[in-house]
Amino acid sequence: MTDKIVSSHRDGVAHIQFNNPARRNAVSLEMWQAVGRALDGFAADQRVRVLVLSGAGDKAFVSGADISKFEQERSSAEAIAHYNSITAEVSAKLAGFPKPTIAQITGSCVGGGVALAVCCDLRICGEGSRFGIPAAKLGLGYGFGGINRLVSLVGPAFAKEIFFTARLFPSAEAHQMGLVNRVLPDDQVEAYVADYARMITENAPMTVASVKAIVGETQKDAAERDLARCAALVDACYASQDYIEGRRAFMEKRKPQFVGA
Repeated sequence: MTDKIVSSHRDGVAHIQFNNPARRNAVSLEMWQAVGRALDGFAADQRVRVLVLSGAGDKAFVSGADISKFEQERSSAEAIAHYNSITAEVSAKLAGFPKPTIAQITGSCVGGGVALAVCCDLRICGEGSRFGIPAAKLGLGYGFGGINRLVSLVGPAFAKEIFFTARLFPSAEAHQMGLVNRVLPDDQVEAYVADYARMITENAPMTVASVKAIVGETQKDAAERDLARCAALVDACYASQDYIEGRRAFMEKRKPQFVGA
């Protein structure tokens, strides 16, 4: 275990915080592994309806990999393969997390920070945030999964620009590219995300989960889409107690109380 990953849960909202502010929340292999364990726990916890990722302090969401540990963690072919397998596994868990995920971004979001952010459903950042992937300045290779997620958000031309130039992009350009959903004054990001997360927790969990899953199917090649699963998810919504509660609450002009069943 490590104290550099802090996880918590309250009122349906789970939090995973990268807690390495002295290194601008740079991520080590140990931290990646801790994130994976936290994701497993929150995915299985029926009380959790939304997951928020954030970085400690106001300097960075995640500034990338902890380069100071490269000699220890990524200096041989075997070590590189092990590191890449862990980061790919955790990224896949985050991208496939069954509940809505929000990246709450203040300050720098670089390298592994971008890789983590693009695995989330929503990205909300501050005006002072900066984004970049400096792989070309370090000689690093990037795998298909991470590049594919970035391309799905910003398109191939912007993805190439991000990688080819390895420069830092301001929040306004990140928003223009489609990398982030919202840009807010830096001091309003946390409150905005908290309100967004609360809003999501009040909606029908089965409907939200089904939409997330079906959107995921749209991103696959047509031959690989599980349309039967999509139909089953929709049918389950209509057969749920939440559907009854939703329509009754509408008729009674009150806020529905959804239970996810």
